[in-house]
Amino acid sequence: CAVKYSKDRKAFGQPISKMYAIQLKLSQMASALESARLLTWRAAQLKDAGEDYVKEAAMAKLQASEASTMVAHQAIQVLGGMGYVSDMPAERHYRDARITEIYEGTSEVQHLVIAGKILKEYE
Repeated sequence: CAVKYSKDRKAFGQPISKMYAIQLKLSQMASALESARLLTWRAAQLKDAGEDYVKEAAMAKLQASEASTMVAHQAIQVLGGMGYVSDMPAERHYRDARITEIYEGTSEVQHLVIAGKILKEYE
């Protein structure tokens, strides 16, 4: 909804999607989501191959949860005041995304799992 809104919303006579600050946010949002997607696919590929995938799964979970929170937050920033209106799903997405950093293994726990696997690799 943030991309469509940025193309429709006009400020200073042009869509806000033409502004560098908005383009930067959209680029960062897309990059974070694609990074999470690729890490998830990598973990799934390792699991399908019968290889150890714990580190990659933790990386994917960490990246996906942090990316979803960042993307939802940035969407609210792009939407401005409209981000808090119930007609826009952004505020609900933010609440839903934020909880993913807490339940089923907090971000801190994911970091511990990743670090533990890295340290074992160098024994």
